[in-house]
Amino acid sequence: MSGSRLALVGDIGGTNARFALTDLAADAVNLHASLSLANAEFASLQHAIEHYLAIVPEAPHRAALAVACPVGSDEIRLTNRAWSFSRSELQQVLGMSELRMLNDFGAVAWAVPALQASDVITLHGDASLPMRGPISVLGPGTGLGVAMVVGSPEQGWHAVETEGGHVSFAPIGDEERAINAWLTARHGRVSTERLLSGMGLADIDAVLRGVEAVNMPSAAHRASLRDPAEIVALALEGHDAAARRALARFCAVLGSVAGDCALIHGARSVVIAGGIVPRFLPFLRASAFRERFLAKGRMATLLESVSIHVVSHPHPGLLGAACALRAAR
Repeated sequence: MSGSRLALVGDIGGTNARFALTDLAADAVNLHASLSLANAEFASLQHAIEHYLAIVPEAPHRAALAVACPVGSDEIRLTNRAWSFSRSELQQVLGMSELRMLNDFGAVAWAVPALQASDVITLHGDASLPMRGPISVLGPGTGLGVAMVVGSPEQGWHAVETEGGHVSFAPIGDEERAINAWLTARHGRVSTERLLSGMGLADIDAVLRGVEAVNMPSAAHRASLRDPAEIVALALEGHDAAARRALARFCAVLGSVAGDCALIHGARSVVIAGGIVPRFLPFLRASAFRERFLAKGRMATLLESVSIHVVSHPHPGLLGAACALRAAR
């Protein structure tokens, strides 16, 4: 590959920055030299990119970066990371002829039409049928991403970026009302992301273990939380009642939010991505996820025909950034 054919793609979340190279002249979308870097090891996104470019054999001249925040202005500020930068200045410093910015879940949405059968696990619906838009794309990770894909294989595809993870949480039942009250006491306003994220799972677990919400400094609050990965492991192990209740509640809320997204988007399919859900698919299948997805009153029958899939591709954000860059040519 020559440098003129190469492009840099990046998926910048709140915790990790993932990079790869893609060959824009290849027939199919491809990723080479993939690398994940811990954001905490770098002072800025620029430093992380420069570290990556210093270890790849050829310098790319174009780039597409997916970031976990809105991207409508030149000044970019990550929502869940203390990184900010000027898009135009970053392009100049890196010496790129083109620098495209995407919302991180907008990039995941771009990836959905390019996913192979082996990259997707179907929870409900016919896995053999090709997906057609509109498609709701959502996923818990460091935050909660929400996007939409419109189009079809014949007409072409387009991704619609949103900040749907920040809509207000709508609790159902006493337990969720208690969780909502606990989060309201700490944050004032409760979005769905406050529950459907790694920190959200930790907070749900804290509520169910009886941790106090108020009169606790931030450092003491963080110390009272269990690690989300530990909560999942304990829930799957089966001996920790609070962990199992927390993960079950997480799955139920995810079902409600996924159903809401499908109704708002008029979706034919729902695709769940992010780093959390693939860790506990059997638990998700056995949970109240499907029941809550369909619990939309008169619209339940409509949602029964909506297929639900989980992305198993290791780097959908990178794949989507590459797809978006090729679509702009």
